[in-house]
Amino acid sequence: MVTVTTLSTPVHTGGQEDTERACQQAAAQLKSIAEMVEWLTHARECIASGCREGCTGGDGYANTEEYHDEEAAREFLTDAPLSVEVRTDWHVVGAVEAAKPTHYRILLCWGGPAVQIVGTLDDYNQPDSAELQCQDWFTEWTRCPTTHKDEADLMTYATAFYFDA
Repeated sequence: MVTVTTLSTPVHTGGQEDTERACQQAAAQLKSIAEMVEWLTHARECIASGCREGCTGGDGYANTEEYHDEEAAREFLTDAPLSVEVRTDWHVVGAVEAAKPTHYRILLCWGGPAVQIVGTLDDYNQPDSAELQCQDWFTEWTRCPTTHKDEADLMTYATAFYFDA
């Protein structure tokens, strides 16, 4: 005689609450990205316009002096993610040119919830797209809604990274 036992513990499959929590985390990450991009953009513009004297900038990430330092802004921005990864498409062995990266991923936070930026790379290994995605436990990666300004900030953020193999 064979006895069949079934599990009585419900299996969590993710739901609306998980998606909402993941979207809230993505919004928080996007806010941080916008602030970092603002700092980087301000530092670049200050170099070009010479606004450093008399400017009282600073945004919580940097003091007034650092707020005008493009290298400090770029370093802070590139140190923020957990990982930056690239991948390539399938290709035949020995096809060196085909082994160039074609896609990237910037993992901003992981666990429950997790947030990442994914996109494709152009022929010069520079991002030509950026999509914000989030997920929570037992859910698929989901594209987060963004505005045109958000998309511009994501592209500025992504282009600050070096994607050559």
